[in-house]
Order: sequence, then C-alpha cells, then structure tokens
Amino acid sequence: MRLRRWGTTLILLLTSTALPATLSAGPAMAAAPGPAHHPPRPLPLARLFDNTAVGDNSAPGAADFDGAGRSLSAQDLAAAGWTPGRALTIDATRLTWPRTAAGTPDNLRADGQSVAVRGRGEALTFLVAGTGGAASGTGTVRYRDGSRGSYELTAPDWLSGPLSTKAVALPHVNGADDGPVGPARLYAVSVPLRAEREVASVVLPKAPETGARLHVFAVSVRDGGRGRTGSWAASTAGYRAVGPWTDRTLRLVVHSGAGGPRARIRIANTFAAAPVGIGAASIAVRGAGATADGEPVPLTFGRGRTGTRIPAGAEAVSDPAPFTVPAGTDLLVSIHLPGTVTAAPVHQEAAQLSYLSADGSGDRTGDAEGGGYPETMTFWPFLTGVDVDGGPGSIVALGDSITDGVKSTGGANRRWPDVLARRFQAQSALPRYGVLNHGISANRIVTDRYQGDGVSTDTGGVSAQHRLERDVLAQPSVRTVVVFEGVNDVRWGTPAEEVVAGLRALARRAHERGLRVVVATIAPCEGYRGCTPEMEARRQAVNAFVRGNAGTVFDAALDFDAVLRDPQRPQRMLPAYDSGDHLHPGDAGLQALGDAVDLRALVPGRRG
Repeated sequence: MRLRRWGTTLILLLTSTALPATLSAGPAMAAAPGPAHHPPRPLPLARLFDNTAVGDNSAPGAADFDGAGRSLSAQDLAAAGWTPGRALTIDATRLTWPRTAAGTPDNLRADGQSVAVRGRGEALTFLVAGTGGAASGTGTVRYRDGSRGSYELTAPDWLSGPLSTKAVALPHVNGADDGPVGPARLYAVSVPLRAEREVASVVLPKAPETGARLHVFAVSVRDGGRGRTGSWAASTAGYRAVGPWTDRTLRLVVHSGAGGPRARIRIANTFAAAPVGIGAASIAVRGAGATADGEPVPLTFGRGRTGTRIPAGAEAVSDPAPFTVPAGTDLLVSIHLPGTVTAAPVHQEAAQLSYLSADGSGDRTGDAEGGGYPETMTFWPFLTGVDVDGGPGSIVALGDSITDGVKSTGGANRRWPDVLARRFQAQSALPRYGVLNHGISANRIVTDRYQGDGVSTDTGGVSAQHRLERDVLAQPSVRTVVVFEGVNDVRWGTPAEEVVAGLRALARRAHERGLRVVVATIAPCEGYRGCTPEMEARRQAVNAFVRGNAGTVFDAALDFDAVLRDPQRPQRMLPAYDSGDHLHPGDAGLQALGDAVDLRALVPGRRG
C-alpha cells in the first residue's frame, strides 16, 4: 500500500455525502511533537458544560439551546431511550448521554477548550449538533507521547441537517413560538486518529466571531475491533412495519465466513424512534431448519446481563461467549423480544429462511429443537453482525443487489462475497480474512432510497455515502473495502461525473482511515428496465474512470464488467451468467465474480 498522510476529514458516524457540507479536509496529522507551549489543562467534558439544550415540556424556558429560546424535549429524549447517563453505542463507539437533569447545563459550545479523553483506536467520535446552521472548525488531538494532529469537525444543524445522517431524531422542539419546528436532530461524527498512539486530550475548535455554533454533548475513542474478525454481517436497509410481535423469539440463520474460538453478536436499532428491549440471546451451530446442533450458548450484554435495552439509533454488542464458530457454517442466532415490536430495522433481501416463535411464547433462545419456531421470514431484523476473537481482520464488500445476492439460490450462500470468503478460508498463502457482505438491494452511491427516518416500505437503504461510516469504517478490524455499486445510479439518470465524484469521496474517506480501497466496474444490463443507450454511455464513462485510476485514486480495480459481459454484445450479460432478468447474475455469474478476484489485490500493502 502507498504510504499516506493521516487525513483529518470529518466523517458523520452514521453517514456522509459525496462531498457534503458536513465533510471537510483538514491538514495532515502531525507525527512529531510540536513546539513547547502550555495548553490549558484538560478537564472532563461535563466540567466544561456551558449551555443547556434539554428542557422539560412543563418548563421549556429553563433551556435555551440556540439563543432563540428553543430546546430539546426531555420527554422526547426519554421516549427514545436517551435518558441521563445512558450509554449509547453508535457505530462501535460507546458514548454517554450527559448525566444532567432537564434545565441544567448539558453541552459545551466549542471554543478552544481542552477536553480530557483517553483511549486508543482508529477514530474519535463526537456527539454534536450545530445551531444557527452547520457549524465547523479545526481542533487538535494530543497524544500521550507528546505528538499531536489536527482535525476538522463539522456538526450539521439541529433543525435542518440531513435526517439520513442523524444519530437520533426527536419529534418536537420546545419554545418554538413561530409554529411547529422539528424534528430535532443530534449527530455522531467521527474523525480519524493515529491508531497506534494513545489519546491524552482533545482541543475543540475555536468559536467563530459570528455565525453557527458547534455544541458537543459527548466525545469518546471508538473501539476499532482490534483482536477480532468479522465472520458475518448485514446492513440495515430500512425501518419497516413488522408483526406486531409480542413476547416472541427470532431465530435467525446466518452463514459464517471466518471462524474463531469466541463469538459476539451485534444488534442494531438503527433508524428507530423508540428503544427496543432484548430479553435474551443465544448462538448455536445449525442442524436442520430451526434445530440447533447441540445446546445453544447463551449470550450476555455488559457484565453478564442476560438482556439489554437498545436506545433509538444505537446498537448493542454482546459479551464474547465461549462458542467456537466454525468457518463456512450456518449459525442460529436467537433473540428474545419480551415486549411488543411493531417496526424494526431490517435487512430485507436475506436470500435465507429464518424462523419466528409463536406470539406470546416467551424466551425460546435456549431451545435446541426447532419445534417452537413455527413461522418463517425471509429478512433479517435487528441482527447486523457476528464477530470472532482473533484472526487477521475483515474485508467489506460494499454494494447493491448483485452483492446482496438477489436471484441467487436461497439458502445456498452463493453470493459472490460468499465465494470470496470460502476462497480466503481455503488457502494459507495469505491472511484468512473475514468477508462481510454489506450489499443492499436497490442501493445507490449518490442518492438515498430510504430517507433515513420513519417507518417505510422502502428498504433500499441510505446511499453508500451515507452508510460508509456504519457499514465499513466501524466494522471490526476492517482492512479493505471493495466497492461494487453504481448501476442503480446510472439507471436512474445520475450523471456519470456525479457517480465518479461519489467514488472519489468513498475512496478518500476510506484511505483516511488507513483502508485499502478496491473498486469494481459496473456490470452490463441491456434488457433490464432503464438500461437504455443513454444509461450505457454513463456506465461506460464510470467504468473508464475506474479502469484508469487503479493505483491512483484507488489501490486496485476489479473488472467485473469484463467478467460478466457477452463478448458478442458487450452491453449485455453473457446468457450463461444471466439469472434471466438481465441485471442480476445467477449462481454461475456470481461464482464467476468471486473466482475472478485476485485475492492478493485485497491484501493491504500490495499494489495493483
């Protein structure tokens, strides 16, 4: 891999745009100690609070977040599960909502203060919002070895920032005398760190003389998953109505890639407006159907608790359990939902049957037999990952329906990332990486399908720009990202130059976190709706850019177009690889894609 300067671009923890207002490039991270001077003594963030954002609905005048008498509703925050002192895990960073009562100072207006922060990781995450517009500025990270680095932090506006990138949205704004205002937004934003160095403190950006103000509620170093490898993953593609499910247990079938001696799961409440209760969870090797091969191993959450409650927009990570995950094996992950669930974050196109217990049947996570699971479903709710201890780390496939495995044989694990995972596990010349499939059917690079808030039937996800942080940068020990997207953009009229700009932005942001970036050309689709001659011209323009920038903008390129196209008619897929709809490869085409990848091209430190 080329040596790179450590970037200081701000990334929205839940998202960002191709070149968004919330994304700015700053100077490189300094590697050497700076000149001798005496900065302010770092203090815990809570000791520096100088603004009150949260007010009780019965006394809204006790808080004034924006200088116009408006504030967040304590009741709305409680309804979302964001109660005082609540730990919030958002994209692998554990943040703590201020331990303050409504009407008392709960955030800091950034103005060069020095904040005590400890930890070692790949990113530093701020829980922030801007008032008076998007607020930004340059700050400094100080490391324990005396070195420092600068970063640029931008907080979207709490009333007008993008919903697709928010950590949580709240329905009301207190003190809005000029009519209804809302929803209010809070954002989790991350900036890159030198992972090998321990953070000692953070100097916040200076306040501008006029204009928007940047408010900080919490800051913490992200757990980058060191010492773990992702074995299985799926992206949250939308927030859809379910059930209602009352006191039921989900038994989700997932297929491991990498194996390991201990396992943990990740459960996400992404896009939600309310918390969800988890009563219990377990993991097992699958026998047949919903039956486990042996007794399921119970999972716990934080100091041995059997269950947890996940606030809106947050996630829960189980404690590592003494369960050996075999490579390339179906697993059963069972999750008990003790309350009533009417909507859930889902990955819609699972290409796999999973199981559901009867209404009111209670906790069946410990059942070895499958008889207690009479219902089936073809999507994955809540579950977003299975990680194992040890291993060399993870490769993420960021893509659309072709990566998601649409039109592949259900339950057979024939998606091209499955092929890639099996190839890595079957060899010994290179590290045996885990391969994480973060494809979403109908997903785009530039624009959102799902708008990122509220119950919706659209499960095409927010754009690749808006989910890069969650689905790539926050994955455990991620080393390389393979981007295979763009056909939905060009089919729906997005100009080629906008798709190219989106690919450049994805590559830049991933490089700033030290990842290897590999991009695949867009496959042909003549015969599918929207695949017109005009669309073909856009596809060819994007592909020319990808092929021409391997080793410059990207570390390597995969020519998936060349693998799938018909030599006699290059704008269409080879019939032997076509599932029949002319857009999605069938099993043979997906196998060809997985087999065509030079594994060495995905290994960090290699060129071409």
